[in-house]
Amino acid sequence: MNLRETPNIMEKAQNSSAEAFKVQGNWDQQVKGLQTKFPQLTDSDLKLDHGKEDEMLKRIQSRLSKNREEVIALIRTNQSNKA
Repeated sequence: MNLRETPNIMEKAQNSSAEAFKVQGNWDQQVKGLQTKFPQLTDSDLKLDHGKEDEMLKRIQSRLSKNREEVIALIRTNQSNKA
């Protein structure tokens, strides 16, 4: 592998990670749980439009000063608590 291939690998990993995340379950219930745990999250931060999960994740990342993986872990933990 040469250095020119490395950005493509990183880009592919990032894209598959972005595509891999999908909200499961009742998002409205999950929003309430997330806002209880993190009162700084607004309705706008947690607004979910179909196919725009990545944009929502970026808003949450910014608001909570956490990276993408941490935000996904928080949401998944919240999902499993609501199941």
